[in-house]
Amino acid sequence: MAYYRQVGAVPPKRHTQHRTPEGGLYYEELMGEEGFSSDSSLLYHRNIPSAIVDSTVWELPDLTTEANHPLKPRHLKLHELFPGEEWKSNDIVTGRRLVLGNGDVRISYVAAGEASPLYRNSIGDECVYIESGEGVVETVFGVLPFRQGDYVILPRATTHRWVPDGPVRAYAIEANSHITPPKRYLSKYGQLLEHSPYCERDLHGPAEPLLVDGTDVEVLVKHRGSRGIVGTRFVYPQHPFDVVGWDGCLYPYTFNVSDFEPITGRVHQPPPAHQVFEGHNFVICNFVPRKVDYHPLSIPVPYYHSNVDSDEVMFYCGGDYEARKGSGIGQGSISLHPGGHSHGPQPGAYERSIGVEYFDELAVMVDTFRPLELGEGGRAAEDPDYAWTWAGRGPK
Repeated sequence: MAYYRQVGAVPPKRHTQHRTPEGGLYYEELMGEEGFSSDSSLLYHRNIPSAIVDSTVWELPDLTTEANHPLKPRHLKLHELFPGEEWKSNDIVTGRRLVLGNGDVRISYVAAGEASPLYRNSIGDECVYIESGEGVVETVFGVLPFRQGDYVILPRATTHRWVPDGPVRAYAIEANSHITPPKRYLSKYGQLLEHSPYCERDLHGPAEPLLVDGTDVEVLVKHRGSRGIVGTRFVYPQHPFDVVGWDGCLYPYTFNVSDFEPITGRVHQPPPAHQVFEGHNFVICNFVPRKVDYHPLSIPVPYYHSNVDSDEVMFYCGGDYEARKGSGIGQGSISLHPGGHSHGPQPGAYERSIGVEYFDELAVMVDTFRPLELGEGGRAAEDPDYAWTWAGRGPK
C-alpha cells in the first residue's frame, strides 16, 4: 500500500539497537513482501519471535471443491448456512464454511459470536467484509475496531484474533496473493490519486501497540502443503502480542464501504468503475447507493454481458438490487455468473429501470480470472431454480 505509519516506540535508525527501560534489547522483526523487495514493516518484540515449543496438526474444515459442471448460473443463500442460534458457538476463523474457490482465491461465509483462536494465514492476504455486527481484531500490530460495512484487510502472516461484540456475519475473501488498491488508483510511489474513489484518510490502521502477557500460547497457522492447504498448531513460550512499536507500509487496516465514492456517468458505467481492491487473478468491486445514469435515453440497469475471461460473484448485503428483482435473491445471497454464460437483468428489470435516478443497493463483487468451483457451503446453500429465472421455466 506504501502508506507509511508508525505506532509505538521505534529507534531513530532501522536495524540498530532498541533497548528496554532496563537496558535489555528488543528483538527486531522485518515483515516484508516479495522477497523484501516490496512493502514491509519493522516490528520490535519483547521476546524472540521465532521461539516455539510445540508444533502439531490443525485439522482444517472441509476445503474440497467441485467444478461448476454442468455449467450454469447459481444462487446461494448464505444465511441458510447458520440457522437459528448456531452462530453463538462459532468464531470467525474456525467457523467459516467454504462457498466458492479456485487456485487464486477462496470465498467463505461465517456467522459468529465467540472470540476466535489466535490465527495466521501464511498463504495470502485476507479481505473480510463485515455484513453485520461489530467488535475488534486484535493483531500483532495493535487493535483494529470493526463495524458493519468494513473491509478488514489482513496481510499474509499477520497473527490476529477476532473478538466480536455480539453476533457478526462476515464474508471472507482469502487470497493466494496480496490484496491491494488497484494500480490505476496509485501514483508510481504508491499514493492514492485524485481519481481514486477513496483516499488514505479512509484507511484506518492500528493506533497503539497491544501488549499481552501469557505463556504456552497456541496459534493456528494455515499454510501450503504438498497436496493443498493444511493447518498447523504452534505453541509459543510467550504471547506473540509483544510488539512495543513498529513502522512501515505493511499492516492491517479497515476501509468502510460507506467511504467509497461512486463513479457515475450519463450512461451505464462498467464494473471497473466500482473496483475497490485487486489480487492475483481476481478483483473486488462494490456497488453502493448512488445516482445512476442521467442521459435522457439511458437504461440504468446493466446491459446483458459476457465477461468472457471471468466468473462473477455478487454478494448482496444491503438495499434493493434492481437488476435481480424477481429472482429470489435477497440479503445474504450470492449470485455466481460463470464465464461462458451471458447474464444480465432479470425479465422486466430492463424496462422498469428507465427513468430511475437513484439505486439504493449494496453488493460486494468478486471477479475471478480462473473458473470458480463450489465448496461444501456453496453446495449446501444452493437455490436449484435460479438458473431458469430468465426463461420462466426449467428443463422439461
